[in-house]
Amino acid sequence: KSAVAGYCPNHGKWPENNTSAGVASPPSDIKGKYVKEVEVKNGVVTATMLSSGVNNEIKGKKLSLWARRENGSVKWFCGQPVTRAKADADADAAGKDTTNIDTKHLPSTCRDESSAV
Repeated sequence: KSAVAGYCPNHGKWPENNTSAGVASPPSDIKGKYVKEVEVKNGVVTATMLSSGVNNEIKGKKLSLWARRENGSVKWFCGQPVTRAKADADADAAGKDTTNIDTKHLPSTCRDESSAV
């Protein structure tokens, strides 16, 4: 999150990928107890959950963190996977497919409207 937020003011756009964001690449180099990989694409940070050893409700599912520039500040959002067409855009589009995590299984901070930075 901080790598993406720090990139935008210096470059006037969101980082296009993990390398431009300054985080590990390929995405599979970022993993955790429940996370298989974390990918940055046009400023949207998407975590893909593991497909084994985790609760059935999150197996292979995805969630995204993304920001928008609003009135001179950066406002963060978290929830179902989204995409952004270009690195210099703030618009995002929700992805509706089998990778969506049921909202009740999202981290509590991802169920909020947004968090300002």
